[in-house]
Amino acid sequence: MTASAVEQLRKEGNELFKCGDYEGALTAYTQALGLGATPQDQAILHRNRAACHLKLEDYDKAETEASKAIEKDGGDVKALYRRSQALEKLGRLDQAILDLQRCVSLEPKNKVFQEALRNIGGQIQEKVRYMSSTDAKVEQMFQILLDPQEKGTEKKQKASQNLVVLAREDAGAEKIFRSNGVQLLQRLLDTGEADLMLAALRTLVGICSEHQSRTVATLSVLGTRRMVSILGVENQAVSLAACHLLQVIFDALKEGVKKGFRGKEGAVIVDPARELKVLISNLLELLTEVGVSGQGRDNALTLLIKAVPRKSLKDPNNSLTLWVIDQGLKKILEVGGSVQEPPGELAVTANSRMSASVLLSKLFDDLKCDAERENFHRLCENYIKSWFEGQGLAGKLRAIQTVSCLLQGPCEAGNRALELSGVMESVMALCASEQEEEQLVAVEALIHAAGKAKRASFITANGVSLLKDLYKRSEKDSIRIRALVGLCKLGSAGGTDFSMKQFAEGSTLKLAKQCRKWLCNDQIDAGTRRWAVEGLAYLTFDADVKEEFVEDEAALKALFQLSRSEERSVLFAVASALVNCTNSYDCEEPDPKMVELAKYAKQHVPEQHPKDKPAFVRARVKKLLEAGVVSAMTCMVKTESPVLTSACRELLSRVFLALVDEVEDRGTVVAQGGGKALLPLALEGTDVGQTKAAQALAKLTITSNPEMTFPGERIYEVVRPLVSLLHLHCSGLQNFEALMALTNLAGISERLRQKILKEKAVPMIEGYMFEEHEMIRRAATECMCNLAMSKEVQDLFEAEGNDRLKLLVLYSGEEDELLRRAAAGGLAMLTSMRPSLCSRVPQVTTHWLEILQALLLSPNQELQHRGVVVALNMVEASKEIAGTLMESEVLEILSVLAKGKESPVRRAAAACLGKAVEYGLIKPNRDGE
Repeated sequence: MTASAVEQLRKEGNELFKCGDYEGALTAYTQALGLGATPQDQAILHRNRAACHLKLEDYDKAETEASKAIEKDGGDVKALYRRSQALEKLGRLDQAILDLQRCVSLEPKNKVFQEALRNIGGQIQEKVRYMSSTDAKVEQMFQILLDPQEKGTEKKQKASQNLVVLAREDAGAEKIFRSNGVQLLQRLLDTGEADLMLAALRTLVGICSEHQSRTVATLSVLGTRRMVSILGVENQAVSLAACHLLQVIFDALKEGVKKGFRGKEGAVIVDPARELKVLISNLLELLTEVGVSGQGRDNALTLLIKAVPRKSLKDPNNSLTLWVIDQGLKKILEVGGSVQEPPGELAVTANSRMSASVLLSKLFDDLKCDAERENFHRLCENYIKSWFEGQGLAGKLRAIQTVSCLLQGPCEAGNRALELSGVMESVMALCASEQEEEQLVAVEALIHAAGKAKRASFITANGVSLLKDLYKRSEKDSIRIRALVGLCKLGSAGGTDFSMKQFAEGSTLKLAKQCRKWLCNDQIDAGTRRWAVEGLAYLTFDADVKEEFVEDEAALKALFQLSRSEERSVLFAVASALVNCTNSYDCEEPDPKMVELAKYAKQHVPEQHPKDKPAFVRARVKKLLEAGVVSAMTCMVKTESPVLTSACRELLSRVFLALVDEVEDRGTVVAQGGGKALLPLALEGTDVGQTKAAQALAKLTITSNPEMTFPGERIYEVVRPLVSLLHLHCSGLQNFEALMALTNLAGISERLRQKILKEKAVPMIEGYMFEEHEMIRRAATECMCNLAMSKEVQDLFEAEGNDRLKLLVLYSGEEDELLRRAAAGGLAMLTSMRPSLCSRVPQVTTHWLEILQALLLSPNQELQHRGVVVALNMVEASKEIAGTLMESEVLEILSVLAKGKESPVRRAAAACLGKAVEYGLIKPNRDGE
């Protein structure tokens, strides 16, 4: 019984493997191993598991499984070959060649083994040549770089560039590492010269990249503290290069925590989690160190944002976040509460507070339970109280600034802080201060608080008159512009509801006009102009404001220039204003019956502004495209800053989707780099943002040449976002557009078809072939027919016990002409590629003959041609099927078609009759036809 069960599971696994379900096949083989298989069966099962891991690109496991098979049967040539493939991918060519030599000795005539042996031999020779030629080069480069006589020479510059290029190749990085490279690079870092430090840091990136053992050796030589301290230097390029290196080190350490930390040479680290904490601890210390540059502080915050919170909430372990909150929350709040002007004890940039807010928000979102959140609140409140009470006016300002930081990040914690005794009253009092610095802090806090539901009504009652007074009477633009934003925020409380006007008629337009005026004034610093954009982000809920804004070319130009500036905190406001102008926010149409009921009950009913109707929106989109919105958004997407949050990415995705809505606008979007910008948006961000970006990609793929829209390797990155639109939670339109786009891609190349198969799209596409909506059903059928050019899909149709072929035959007889065309095309191709399917066509349905006759008699030339090709494939497949066809009305139809005008249909019909004559089923007429 056990032997038969093992055999059955092995066969199941083999079938799943043929169908491309490698994980399913792995499961079947694993179950079979658990049933006490014989040593010979165990060898086969381990060998098969190795094949699955190779397909899944998990080469470590593939090597392990193949080795287990070889332990059971030393002469298992397939296992030896699979292990050699895994070793080659792992870069262990010397071991891979030994396995291949054994394969060739066991099967000397096997051409596959001979070819593989030649390839690896060539790779090894190339590596030896490369290593020997670089030995002297590495030594020479370091001599030039460390020679004090060569200071600032072109020779030195070239040597540093060559060193960086060499380190990008794994063999070159290994050579530098083994040539005492890390110690020599340390000497370059110690020189303090910016060019040499940059060369050293970039070379270290190559040494550490995706190589755990070299990473840890580098850390032990240079020291964690030393590496982190380089972040704090004044030179921005050096600080950024250090940030990149530390990111590479973080990735290696995190990989070590997940995998037990084995490097390519098998080096093992006892506790990578401890190394990770040491690195994070040093970054937290750097945040509050005096003398560290503002840029360095920003880079440290960026690293913490990327390294600390969990990548997925499915991962149950948030211990690193809890540890950072306990050890460093106060330090993060200290940066969040710092002011840029006048310079305080800690140097910060315009982006530092926003980065601190993003980090605080990420940490708070990573908490799992109320107890953890309560601890976060307690620590924040204690910190704010420590400054607010007994520290004088300076302490109060610091506390209020910290509350602002929390309101921009984890607003729940910010709301709690606002409730603390005396905080809100102090904010109101300081708004009337004579000192500009104090007013700035208080007005900004008031603005951030105004967006929170708990406080908006309180501020509307108590703060509007104060803000109006500041706007009218203050002599300082920096105060007036902020007061204006506060008024804008309160004035937009009704959102897009035309009937909920907060201010008198025309006031909103006046505020917007003033915002545009400040935005266009390049004499004002970027940090202050940012607030003008914030104001427009709120005011553009009003359609009149939108219309005036898109007509103002100077304002649009200034907006796009500001989005490209160093003032990164403006990105969210720019994206918000663009979402409003393109009406790409979610807006549900109210049920007319419910509207009538609400009116009857004298309830408020939201009203749409007349200028928010589709025609106005389309006109605004055209104006934005003419002004260069796509180029500006492409630059925003490229931003390497924590300010480009998931929420900000979602806003950009919404705008892109609105921009590609009209077919005639898509060429403009592609020409300005929109296709390239959409890819990262579709792969990272909120679920809604990723879906919107994926849908925009689908629209571009449907109507343009994908090879031109996504040149080179980029076209393969489009597949995953498109497949994500096939999931059931997506709308019918998204499903349809994804299917259409995938149909286009599947018709381009086998490599693209393989990518679609690898993303497990086939079962979902098959599901949509049964969809009730005829357009979705047709699109799925067309997509499946293009995919049927792949061997794996043909195997699915040929496999026993499925109705795939039956569905195609039946769809070839449907009334929907486009569906018939797609199905008949697939049937023609499958019967041509797999003649065995021809004999199964008559078995799948009793109506097969009338369906074929209907195709042959169709007035549509394309359908007729597909029908004739199916008939020809069936005639050529077997004499028996040909006999069945010749005994039916098909003979008469083919005879008529063979006498028609010269065309592919006539040629195929004549070929059918010729084959029937050859079989002796019919005789040629007197003319020999």
